[in-house]
Amino acid sequence: MTPTGQEQVLVEDGPAGTPVLFSGALSVLVAQTGAEVPALLAELDAARAQGHWVAGWLSYEAGYALEPKLAALEPAGGGPRAVFGIFPAPGGAVSLLDRAAAEARGVAIALVEPMVTRAAYDAAMAQVMAYIGAGDCYQINLTFPMKSRFLQGTALGLYGALRARQAVGRGAFVDLGVGPVLVSRSPELFISVTAEGRIEARPMKGTAPRDADPMRDGELAEELRASEKGQAENLMIVDLLRNDISRVAKVGSVKVPKLFAVETYATVHQMVSTVVGDLVEAPSMAGVMEALFPCGSITGAPKIRAMEIIREVEPHARGAYCGAIGWMAPDGAARFNVAIRTLSVTGQDIVLNVGGGVVQDSTAAGEWEEALWKARYVSGLASRG
Repeated sequence: MTPTGQEQVLVEDGPAGTPVLFSGALSVLVAQTGAEVPALLAELDAARAQGHWVAGWLSYEAGYALEPKLAALEPAGGGPRAVFGIFPAPGGAVSLLDRAAAEARGVAIALVEPMVTRAAYDAAMAQVMAYIGAGDCYQINLTFPMKSRFLQGTALGLYGALRARQAVGRGAFVDLGVGPVLVSRSPELFISVTAEGRIEARPMKGTAPRDADPMRDGELAEELRASEKGQAENLMIVDLLRNDISRVAKVGSVKVPKLFAVETYATVHQMVSTVVGDLVEAPSMAGVMEALFPCGSITGAPKIRAMEIIREVEPHARGAYCGAIGWMAPDGAARFNVAIRTLSVTGQDIVLNVGGGVVQDSTAAGEWEEALWKARYVSGLASRG
């Protein structure tokens, strides 16, 4: 696609760990279907070989195309499977961040409403629990979309307003002129890769709400740290990611230097682990994404069976949610988030999704409540207007 000059990808986790802006796109590549995703990844690697940077996003549904056993399950619709710009080196993001902060003052959105009924959610939970009980899987990440709309303001202002309310390490604002504009407040790293081939993933699984009382808040964090359910959820995904990274890493290099750490954000506490390894081959978009995408923290385990079950029980395509947003440099260095806490903006319409890992001792009431906790990051912007 010929760029218009308006394309921009702002990522808060740039090459130096600080915000950068990709602008002045040389071209924009779009995969409208899963079948087009492998060729898009190859084109991105060819562009990097010519000295260019690439930045953009893959939708969750792109994952069907990257696993032959799942290709036939790809749903119709749901928007593009991948949209990336080919860019010169990124520049500073201060000007756009300042503009986002200024536009934030004019943002208001309608009350956020689930796009599934509680009865439908309970039915999906019952199906998932039956599969877990039958031994088909150990964990399923069950999600659902929620909708809102602008009462006033812009997508960039929405990004600025949310950024002011919650500091995260992996936030992004993406407008490539194709598909939705993405406003991401993700705290979760999908992959970080160095030019030398060191790869790192930091799966988040296990959540507790914050509390206004500092003493109770600390107790909630400690309860999460000691939670058998939280640790079980997290460990399943750590094992899955160790396996995925082992597909492309040198034998013996895959390690778990941090297990069951608890990180605190504005509205929730999260359990986080770290998995690292050394790639066998030079980093590439095709090599890394074909082995690892989508992140196991948003599928469940084992991954392929989990994705089959998700396709059966979730009536809506996830789109950019649970995909990945990020960049890769000519030398192979890269950082991509897991696109959780990520809103898709189309005109005045806003869709955000929430969910969590379902395991054997989960309950529908508990998972529904946890999912709604996770939507609190948009609180303060919504009204009944």
